[in-house]
Amino acid sequence: MIGAVDIGGTKIAVGMVDDSGKVLSRMETPSDPNHYPASLEWMARALGETARHAGVEITGIGIGSTGPVDPMAGEFGEVDFLPGWRHKNLVNDLAQIFKVRVALENDGDAAALAEAGWGAGRNRSRLIYITVGTGIGGGIILDGKLYRGVDGAHPEVGHQVIDLAGPPCSCGFRGCWESLAAGPAMVTWLESHAPADYPHRTGITGKRICELARQGDALALQAVEHEGFYLGLGLANLVTLFTPDVIILSGSVLKSAPLFMDRIRAVIGSGCRFVPAEKTELMLASLGEDTNLIGAARVWHYRFGG
Repeated sequence: MIGAVDIGGTKIAVGMVDDSGKVLSRMETPSDPNHYPASLEWMARALGETARHAGVEITGIGIGSTGPVDPMAGEFGEVDFLPGWRHKNLVNDLAQIFKVRVALENDGDAAALAEAGWGAGRNRSRLIYITVGTGIGGGIILDGKLYRGVDGAHPEVGHQVIDLAGPPCSCGFRGCWESLAAGPAMVTWLESHAPADYPHRTGITGKRICELARQGDALALQAVEHEGFYLGLGLANLVTLFTPDVIILSGSVLKSAPLFMDRIRAVIGSGCRFVPAEKTELMLASLGEDTNLIGAARVWHYRFGG
């Protein structure tokens, strides 16, 4: 029985996940970006409480976290969202408390492992998982193994450059995929193109844009078209570079996937001439709201379960 810890920029979720990927119990709390000791105390207490609620004994702990993290050392790097956690070692700390083996991965990699092991990508040896929300992230599985870069680094697929004339990004470039196609980028595009008398400008969000598009709002439909085009460009690059069996799509923006999928497929189909792009299947993630928590448990199975 694996204790799962999902660490995001705004919340921490903890739960018990069995060896079929079912979440038996869970708790969550807002993230405390500046106070690691208090967060560690809460995670330890929540792991104990969720284990008692599920009536199980913890046999291992898996962690999926917003990055960057060092998965082998178990240490947080320069995590922008959690400045007080930098260079803390949660793997060692939880292992000392619970006397079990603990494994850590970037949350995108954790979700990729979950979909590959228990979800839509089961039995696919070459898989790319992409999540599109406030940012764009993901994980890559090649020949059944999680792809790691030098020093175990996590590839930042959201920061591939799409248009050097595009908006600046914190990564140092302009026009990276995240700056053009994440949820806030869709909002920025609509705000910059909306006339002064546009009635839906105040408090507009990506979710609201999608709602308006479904209602036939002309400007929202243009924003959706723009979003689908840039999502398609980034995915076309991944198809050309990796020619995976499947790309699994997730995240808050892709909750409105029917608005974007035709445009995405058209963009991919218009290029990628030198690879069998039609054999790469586009699928929606299948594990629901608990994907990241399930992924955290899958991290342990991947590292230690054989």
